[in-house]
Amino acid sequence: MRDIRPKNRVLALGSAGALVTATLIAGAVSAPVASASASSSAGAGHGQDREARGAAIAAARAEKAGVDWQECPVSWGLAKPIQCGWVSVPLDYAKPDGKQIKLAVDRIGNTGTPAERQGALVYNPGGPGGSGLRFPTRVTGKNPVWANVAKAYDFVGFDPRGVGHSAPISCIDPQEFVKAPKADPVPDSGADKLAQRKLAREYADGCYERSGEMLPQMTTPNTARDLDVIRAALGEKKINYLGVSYGTYLGAVYGTLFPGHIRRMLVDSVVDPARDNIWYEANLNQDIAFEGRWKDWEDWVAANDATFHLGTTRDAVQAQWLKVRATAKKSPIGGVVGPAELISFFQSAPYYDSTWVPVATVFSKYVAGDTQALIDAAAPDMSDTAGNASAENGNAVYTAVECTDAKWPTSWERWDKDNTRLNKDYPFMTWANAWMNLPCATWPVKQQTPVDVRTGKGLPPVLIVQSTRDAATPYAGAVELHKRFKGSRLITEKDAGSHGVTGLVNPCINQRVDAYLVDGRLDTSDVTCTPHATPKP
Repeated sequence: MRDIRPKNRVLALGSAGALVTATLIAGAVSAPVASASASSSAGAGHGQDREARGAAIAAARAEKAGVDWQECPVSWGLAKPIQCGWVSVPLDYAKPDGKQIKLAVDRIGNTGTPAERQGALVYNPGGPGGSGLRFPTRVTGKNPVWANVAKAYDFVGFDPRGVGHSAPISCIDPQEFVKAPKADPVPDSGADKLAQRKLAREYADGCYERSGEMLPQMTTPNTARDLDVIRAALGEKKINYLGVSYGTYLGAVYGTLFPGHIRRMLVDSVVDPARDNIWYEANLNQDIAFEGRWKDWEDWVAANDATFHLGTTRDAVQAQWLKVRATAKKSPIGGVVGPAELISFFQSAPYYDSTWVPVATVFSKYVAGDTQALIDAAAPDMSDTAGNASAENGNAVYTAVECTDAKWPTSWERWDKDNTRLNKDYPFMTWANAWMNLPCATWPVKQQTPVDVRTGKGLPPVLIVQSTRDAATPYAGAVELHKRFKGSRLITEKDAGSHGVTGLVNPCINQRVDAYLVDGRLDTSDVTCTPHATPKP
């Protein structure tokens, strides 16, 4: 399930009947060479030795070339003083002299004095499939949460391979991808399942037809190697890294392959990096966590019945949800909003507290008789061709990375059994998530073995931040990474569940993030913080 913060409009389901939120997530030649031994010691075989050598060669070239920083193209929407540039990387690190692709990068310099500067802070927002290019706007937008960190660091963003401006991939015509209504993800019959299986297979085939050359190389380890080439191009012996959501897994893999190339690393809302969790089990675990956070939101809506008039108990709010869902199933609202589109819109509430009020407001208006607000919010905007292309690209990258990173069950019986079982108790997301990931069952390129994430020589203490009720990356993931990265510290935001914690106002967390990134200070033991403020209607 993608984990990228939605835009105002949440787009409809992909061709596989899969939900997608339109966008859920940096030296000297001698330094990169060390990566060859780091990579092979991480449980990698001969192939990864070749790739580690290829990464060292690419990093040495990038260090020499640097980045030719320019004003950003107008169409990118990144105004001065943000600068943009390109970093070349091998498509296949086992063949460093073979085809190269260009990665889009951007930056804004530190806001403090030259003496205060501590290097580059490189960001990945998640996905897989999220663009990091908006990161420097935290500085131009004067985001107070990041003001102290901005004094010390250049904020550097990039489009990972396959994303946005970095050799973008595609699996289906974007207008076809967003068009609505899609079939109800929850199947009523074997025929419904067969139809969804057909769509998933066609989607996988479409990825190969449209992006076949890129697919075998669309992996997290390759993106981690890209990150190291970016590090070298920036002229940094070590980078500072901020990863959110899938960006935490990218960070975990980078930290395993290049432990000596990290100065500081902050990971927020953590993917469980255990090999057997990547990626089939991770998605099943999400279904359980999403149901819990959906109930949290319903409790909040019920507590604010004076504003929303949707019922004074969770059960009453759920009854209203089931009613609108049944209405949309019988006859799509406005001809375009069926159950699939409803789930795609409503799922942003269990993702992010920032959407609690807007989603409840739309829901409340619908129940009071205003259907247009719901149509505007949940239906695709067919005229937004750029946004639709971006949504399709994000979903293509999500699928390509998760399907290529790891081996997935190929037996439909296994998928059917697991999702039928989960759907009984966790119906909100289970089947929608299953269809989104089902292309991985018939994936047309070789599926890899995930990196064995663990501490390597030179890895500094890593700061891990996680809320206990996160739906997209359940809490157990942070605990697992904490075990694997020796010397790491875990900050737990108790009884909170917004996905992406470090961008929210919570002084208990914000002050510790500043202390770590600005001063290199960590608490002597793990810390539990009270939750950030609950949204007010």
